[in-house]
Amino acid sequence: MGDTFTKAERSRIMSLVRSKDTKPELVVRRLAHSLGFRYRLHRADLPGTPDLVFPSQRKVILVSGCFWHGHSCGRCRLPGTRRDYWVAKIERNRTRDRCTNAALRRAGWRVLVVWECHTKNRDRLTKRIAGFLRAE
Repeated sequence: MGDTFTKAERSRIMSLVRSKDTKPELVVRRLAHSLGFRYRLHRADLPGTPDLVFPSQRKVILVSGCFWHGHSCGRCRLPGTRRDYWVAKIERNRTRDRCTNAALRRAGWRVLVVWECHTKNRDRLTKRIAGFLRAE
């Protein structure tokens, strides 16, 4: 089955998909700030341009969307159209994520990945972020 939108309409829709300042990222930023931690955003000099960077601790937090990064939480499903494209696209994203995490760790950074679905439970997420940032 083909796409129900024209190429121009699909392009406009996809241009609205954000890569920075997403709702899950804003949730994580507010939590980290409320815990008293200060951070830098999207440092381009680090592999993968991490969402939150804590330079003095050499720690980063990556906020990943469940659909775009292929999380197995079951909250999202592949579109019915162009399934082959989406499977390949998400697998490329997952491969890139693994390479990015490995490069950050090799460079001496500790990495925490927060999935979009984890932002729904604020208490649990707060404990997880606090534990990660307070640990040596």
